[in-house]
Amino acid sequence: MKTAGQRAEDLINPDMESARIAEAVAALRAGEVVVCPTETFYALAADSRLPGSLEKIFELKGRDAAKTIALIAADATMAFSIAREVPHRARRLARKFWPGPLTLVMPARHDLPKALIGPDGGVGVRVSPDPIASALALALGASITATSANLSGAPPAVTLAPVRQAFGGKIKIMLDGGRLPGGAPSTLVACRAHGYEILREGAISRDAIAAALADEV
Repeated sequence: MKTAGQRAEDLINPDMESARIAEAVAALRAGEVVVCPTETFYALAADSRLPGSLEKIFELKGRDAAKTIALIAADATMAFSIAREVPHRARRLARKFWPGPLTLVMPARHDLPKALIGPDGGVGVRVSPDPIASALALALGASITATSANLSGAPPAVTLAPVRQAFGGKIKIMLDGGRLPGGAPSTLVACRAHGYEILREGAISRDAIAAALADEV
């Protein structure tokens, strides 16, 4: 079990970790959902390119299909590749806060699955500092879903125990990152060509966002 201040990559033999990531990626490519840690809570990860796997997430969580799903990318290049255009404010915030708990909402590519695109035409993505989540997206070669690993309406999970209780038998692969920090969720910022909007204030404060863009006009 991970202790305070211990990194996930220090927990187990690197070769064993690599094998687990490879196993999880194979499952993702087959359209399955896996559980992985993030910098805050455990998440249900699926290949964001496969609409069928996204539907499985809604079924597992009992989630309203009208709610969109945010993503985790391995790096900024991967994150920006899902956007139709990348506003300069998004690039600036990414340089300041990624990897970290900042989800940027940008104009979505039209070929993305509908479950990823909000009513305003945006797609949300962040680069997580969690080494397992990052390695999973990198090995897959595509962004993974980042919705919390809990039943709709239940609190998000910082350990695998409640995840197993909720989904045991329905999800084969659960990547263990020990006890996660929890706390506030990622801050959600919509970036547009002519401005930005904080949709949810989370782990990164409204003031920090404003300060990072202080000289914008």
